This record gives sequence, C-alpha cells and structure tokens, in this order.
Amino acid sequence: MADGRQEQGQALYRKLASDLRLAISEGAYGSGGRLPPESELARVYGVSRGTVRQALAVLRADGLVTSRRGTRRVVLGTARVQSFTELLSFTRWARSIGEEPGGRLIAVERGTADEVECGQLRLAEDAAVCRVLRVRTLSGVPVMVERTVYPARIGEIVAGLDPDAVSHTVPLEERGVLFSDAHHTIDLAFADADDARLLGCRAGDPLLRERRRTTDPSGTPVEWSEDRYLPGTVAFTAHNSASVSSLSRRAVG
Repeated sequence: MADGRQEQGQALYRKLASDLRLAISEGAYGSGGRLPPESELARVYGVSRGTVRQALAVLRADGLVTSRRGTRRVVLGTARVQSFTELLSFTRWARSIGEEPGGRLIAVERGTADEVECGQLRLAEDAAVCRVLRVRTLSGVPVMVERTVYPARIGEIVAGLDPDAVSHTVPLEERGVLFSDAHHTIDLAFADADDARLLGCRAGDPLLRERRRTTDPSGTPVEWSEDRYLPGTVAFTAHNSASVSSLSRRAVG
C-alpha cells in the first residue's frame, strides 16, 4: 500500500513539472517573470506544497527556473545561444539577441599572480595583477558570475570604472586595450559561496563554466576569465570545418 502511495506521489510531481514546463515554453510567465507562490500552485493544481516543491526542484535542475532564498521562482525560459564564430563581449552579445545586459562590480583585488595566472597571461613570476569579481544579468535576472584577472596596467583602468558600468570592454577599447582573439574552455563547475549568494543557487549546485583567455592584435594576453552561468540561461555553439583541420590537410597532401 505504501509503495502505491509513493508511486502516486512521484507521478503527481512529475505531471505538475510537465504542466509547468509546458506553460513556461508557451510564455505564460514570460522570461524573467515569477511563478505563482507555492501555496497558489498547490491550490490551482490540487496537490500538496511538498509536491509543488518537488516539481519546482525538477524545473530548477532542468535550468528552467531559479530562485533567491525567500523569494518566488524566477523563470529563466529557454537558453540564449552564444556563438563562438565571432568574438563578442557579454554586453554586445546580450543586446544582439534583444536582452538588456547588466553588470555589478562586487570586488576588486590587487595581488601577485599565481602560477596559473602567470601562465595564462604570460607574466613574469610575482607580477602584479588585478582580480575582478562581477555579477552579470540579463533583463534584470542574475545569470552569471564573472571572475576576471587582468595585468596590472589594465586592471587599474577597470578598478576606476563605475561599479555599475554595464560594459568593461567598451571603456577599455576607448583606452586602447583591444580584444582580438579568445580561447574558450567549457566545462562544469560547482557553485561556491559567492556563486550561491550572487546567483541565488545553493553552494555545490552545478554551473556551466567558461574559461577564456583573450589576446590583443599582437597576441599579448589582456584577460584571463572564469565565468559561471546558471544552467539553462545560455548555450554555446561553435562552427567547425574539415577544410581547415590538420587531418584534412594531411589527407590532401
């Protein structure tokens, strides 16, 4: 009998998750909108609040909704796609897809480059760097925590910018710092305390991580960055061609 009730409970929260997923995909709540309170969802669907919480946990794991502690779930909607075919800053990419980008500077730390930073930025041992922690938003919803390390000369420019500046790239370009090429590595990371506080997720939750080294037209590194995105908020695409691969060249030769 107990097994039967357990199976029925699992079927209820899965059906509720499916119904909510369909409503989200049809734009019932809008991207960046808020779902109704748990109590209202429980009343409308005729289920317990425990069932509602289970269904919302499924949607959260799927990257469709997120929440800050003490507030209602925010709808993330479908992932925005960013292509690596061209090099665009977060701000320019967001505006190109009709989103309103935002940024808030959390911390600036001056220090000595560690071994990884020295390697990525091609700096001498014990070189000075500037580490910047920032949260980025799309249409007012936090989606990414940005950790960027700059050589000292560039970091000092960033440190002097308005903490609420939407873009760092544009003022840097105006001062002659050009972003020409980038190497990206995409993998999984787990939220730390800063991620949890700034994105409204739980410490230990999986996040999409993009590590990026950007160079100027001369090939000199100008930034080393680790960006952590909430699941479901963005997706990355890349274009490959056999005509430019080393295997293809050897085959032709």
